Amino acid sequence: MHVRHWEGNAQPLRVILHGWLDLSATWQRLVDHLPADWAIAAPDQRGFGHSDAVGDTYWFYDYVADLDALLDQLSPDQPIDLIGHSMGSQVAALYAGVRPQRVRRLVLLDGFYLPQTTPERAPQQLRNWLDDLRSTPEEKRYPDLDTLAEKIAKRQRGLDAAGARFVAECWSSPSDDGQVTLLGDARHRQRGPLLYRDEEAKAIFRQVSAPTLLVDAGQSVLAGMGKSEVRQQRLECFEQRTHVSIEQAGHMLHFDAPDATAQHIESFLSAAEPG
Repeated sequence: MHVRHWEGNAQPLRVILHGWLDLSATWQRLVDHLPADWAIAAPDQRGFGHSDAVGDTYWFYDYVADLDALLDQLSPDQPIDLIGHSMGSQVAALYAGVRPQRVRRLVLLDGFYLPQTTPERAPQQLRNWLDDLRSTPEEKRYPDLDTLAEKIAKRQRGLDAAGARFVAECWSSPSDDGQVTLLGDARHRQRGPLLYRDEEAKAIFRQVSAPTLLVDAGQSVLAGMGKSEVRQQRLECFEQRTHVSIEQAGHMLHFDAPDATAQHIESFLSAAEPG
């Protein structure tokens, strides 16, 4: 597993988990606004960024197991502060629920939008997975870095030209023919065989004992994916929660509003312990 480190003497260790199709390097935009003495680690989760592909179907709970193994190495004896974005917020919340003694504070950025499912959808979900296994998705390639940066700028309205170029450089690697290829295993775009099990997830979320900061993006493109009351029920599982919103930010808060996001994170993680 590839892990990016920002060295610092201040404890505890802060660990950042990226979202789907993202990677650790883009968090530089946020880290630039956090205290320079913080020790921060951010992995490229399996099959993303510079971490190895598994060459098979991705099983979501393996991300949780990978985090458990990583913390055995990075902070075996001291609880950490755990930050997750989107898919990473789901991984972080599940981990904090089953290993509560290992997480001092928890920050969840614009997550939990997955739509509620019903058992009746299970046959089609399994059928879709079998269909997807018949072929391997092709890597996404672009003629050059400028083309990729232009596409990113169109989708991520909060990025200026320099920001889009930075993300393009993080997300890609040059190919032998002069084109650029997106990093990460294309199999991540395949559908999985199982539905999202909402009640099981909420049972785990209720076991989180760490104070939790929930940060919403006011302009998130994911807001329409799930019913607001369903998402609210998930958020209410976190007993010690603080809920804020950054209205000007899209889903990629560390792209659109790194300074405001960092301010919320720093304030929350630096606050005195309750009691």
